[in-house]
Amino acid sequence: MKTKDVIVVGGGHAGIEAALACARRGLKTVLCSLDKNWMASMPCNPSIGGPAKGVVVREIDALGGQMGKSADATALQFKMLNTTKGPGVRSLRVQSDKIAYKKYMQDICLHQPNLEVRECVVEKVLAQDGKVRGIRTADGEEMLCRALILTTGTYMSAKVMISDHITYEGPDHQKTTFSLSQSLRDLGFRTFRLKTGTPARIKTDSIDFSKASLEPGNDECEAFSYETERVTPLKQQIPCYLIYTQPETHEIIRANLQRSSMYSGVVEGVGPRYCPSIEDKIVRFADKERHQLFLEPESLSLDTTYVQGFSTSMPYDVQERMLRSLPGFENCVIEKYAYAIEYDAVDPLQLKPTLETKLIENLFTAGQINGTSGYEEAAGQGLMAGINAANKLLGLRPLVLRRDEAYIGVMIDDLVTKGTREPYRLLTSRAEYRLLLRHDNADQRLTEYGHEFGLISDERYQKYRQKVEALQKLKDQLAACRLEADEELLNYLAERGYQENLGAYNALELVRRPHVETAFVAEKCALPISEQMARQLDIEIKFEGYIAKARREAVNLQKMESQYLPADLDYSAMDNLSLEAKQKLQEVRPLTMGQASRISGVNPADIITISIYLRQMKDNREHKTGE
Repeated sequence: MKTKDVIVVGGGHAGIEAALACARRGLKTVLCSLDKNWMASMPCNPSIGGPAKGVVVREIDALGGQMGKSADATALQFKMLNTTKGPGVRSLRVQSDKIAYKKYMQDICLHQPNLEVRECVVEKVLAQDGKVRGIRTADGEEMLCRALILTTGTYMSAKVMISDHITYEGPDHQKTTFSLSQSLRDLGFRTFRLKTGTPARIKTDSIDFSKASLEPGNDECEAFSYETERVTPLKQQIPCYLIYTQPETHEIIRANLQRSSMYSGVVEGVGPRYCPSIEDKIVRFADKERHQLFLEPESLSLDTTYVQGFSTSMPYDVQERMLRSLPGFENCVIEKYAYAIEYDAVDPLQLKPTLETKLIENLFTAGQINGTSGYEEAAGQGLMAGINAANKLLGLRPLVLRRDEAYIGVMIDDLVTKGTREPYRLLTSRAEYRLLLRHDNADQRLTEYGHEFGLISDERYQKYRQKVEALQKLKDQLAACRLEADEELLNYLAERGYQENLGAYNALELVRRPHVETAFVAEKCALPISEQMARQLDIEIKFEGYIAKARREAVNLQKMESQYLPADLDYSAMDNLSLEAKQKLQEVRPLTMGQASRISGVNPADIITISIYLRQMKDNREHKTGE
């Protein structure tokens, strides 16, 4: 049997990015999917992006991944979020056409050179002498490979729960695999149970939208991919709507709590903290009189609406009463009922920062198997697992993104350093340097890596370099431009609260002022500038001082990241370490002093102890050498 370079198990968002990243670099890759027709499906929210997540999609694109392009091409609505807040929290979200997105991605995979898509149920990971060998399918077939990437999503030992009714299957009545997680446990991996859920889908024509508030997109011409040249104009976008739960809704839920899977004892796994079921919201936030619900279209080819924020595992009859208590839903027709789903995940503390497992060489994991939630988090991990699997097979250095370089870096560092016991979700608050990790500058942070590792073409790279040079040239031209205080300029400044007349102004200093826009000043200087470049310069110039401070802080972090720790360091031998620190350090085996400092349970005094211990080791070696 011919050995493949890479096998990817799972055709979700993580699996597709991983498989494409390997195949596009010339590696013979097999993508194993339970069902080709369900690859890239969206079993939950029909959307891509949002706070932090939208920046991740831009990062995926800057590294040469696929999600951003596919999301742009199949979006029903584009919306830039948090535009009235600071640039560190702005991000794009698109309402996706879930059917078009799925078909678009499937077409990409099925026509990708070096990539073979196969339908099969993978039941066992084959390994020998601590190194991966391949997989065995439910049909008894063995496929051998040099590297294996597991991206099983919510399909590993999955069970769907509606009240006390349990069905052993994946989302949307798909197959599940029971023996794969046992295979991992047999190899020594720790697994745990996680739970998530999804709301009902309602026939769109049965909803009275006159009782809801319109939530339109915007027309800022923003896209996820730096290669997308045109997005759907606002007038052609499909709107979303906003409603709120009612007192009657809450009464129905409280009266039937014990009929929910979560409160009846059926659920074993831990659910998502930041996307709880509606019954969990009612219990945890009992003081809230109402909760917002967004009504989102699923596809132009479907007459269904997704009720975001109304996830539940109540029985059918209670779901019907809950839904019909909502404004505009009095006569609603339920196309698909809500449910909860539980599945196996692998403890991410067993991973290296490259997403290769510590126990089995050349075995990588990515996505919800690592304890995360969300399509974007999965795709980011899948891309990184694919890049690092390919790098290892090609004899190249690994790619580990720092916390000041990418939200993807923040996420992976959180997972492999702190672990998780609940579905992990990326938030802007998780990033210490979010002013550096902006929507507008993902290409400046990551395109060099994408080009270095063969996922960004030379042509695209040259366009990127031209953009960077153009931005700097525009800054220099603004700094050199002197504007006379004509009537137009004075009126413009007065409208923004500046009443003085200085006779003449430096253009760059003008842009530094709040509410003064680069686009206007550049036009006064007769400098041609695109809308996107003007917005980026607005941020870079106005927040220059804050950005510089964040970069200085990031340099201090990098110093700790450059202090590598010996792989065989015996933390149990360090007398002054706390017991918790010894246990956590032995478990995580941090690569650097920086990573050690971020482990939960390791405090600053422990870091000083490690530093002293290492210094003493060095002094002892030098003393022996001197003798």
